[in-house]
Amino acid sequence: MLPAERQREILELVRKHKVASVTKLAKQFGVHPATIRRDLAEIEERGLLKRTHGGVIDDDTTSEPPFSVRAHEQFEEKERIGQHAAEMVADGEHIIIDSGTTTLHMAKHLRNRKGLTVITNDMNVASELRDALGVKVIVTGGTLYHGSYMLNGMFTDQMLQSIHVQKAFIGTPAIDSVHGLTHPELELVTAKKWMIKAAQQVIVTSDHTKIGKVSLHTVASISEIHTFITGKEAFEPQIQKFINAGVHVITV
Repeated sequence: MLPAERQREILELVRKHKVASVTKLAKQFGVHPATIRRDLAEIEERGLLKRTHGGVIDDDTTSEPPFSVRAHEQFEEKERIGQHAAEMVADGEHIIIDSGTTTLHMAKHLRNRKGLTVITNDMNVASELRDALGVKVIVTGGTLYHGSYMLNGMFTDQMLQSIHVQKAFIGTPAIDSVHGLTHPELELVTAKKWMIKAAQQVIVTSDHTKIGKVSLHTVASISEIHTFITGKEAFEPQIQKFINAGVHVITV
């Protein structure tokens, strides 16, 4: 088993049982305890688990913080990312804008576009473009998540399955050069998957604090991502790993 695969299974096991010992993990995976300790150190560096004496505990939340909290985090960085993402959009294109605080910044820079069609599951994004006469806004429908003003669920998925766009701009709480896009909330994964499938080009917009994090549920493999826009605050070794994996990385 590759280290990345073993670490993924360790993470899932600890998320399930909330705690595990080095001895138990070494026995379960058939490796030396020193190997498990190295795995746990790498997982802890991503901020997903917390090591204790002789073991590890779950240090991950089961959901993202509320929109009102996330909106103030990394504000200037998200503004730069959003502006650059908007610059990648040409008049006349059909695009998807995923729900998120960074993609909301993107919407602010699309108000003066012409002949643009924006499909979104984010009520904030739709509201931001309500007076943009040159932008046709299509809202997916679905169940409203009051804490984030996002639409999700069966009706959202059905709508996304019926469209085809040039570009999809996807937000994520976790992106890793090996595991790709992941998310802690299973019910939010399906819509993102359909957004990605609907697009000719997938562009991930995420601030540097999300890099190297791995959550429980897979959204997309690294091979499905064409471009990753993040802040200049990201460490060069992290960026190089995405480049080596074939992702076009833009730091702003």
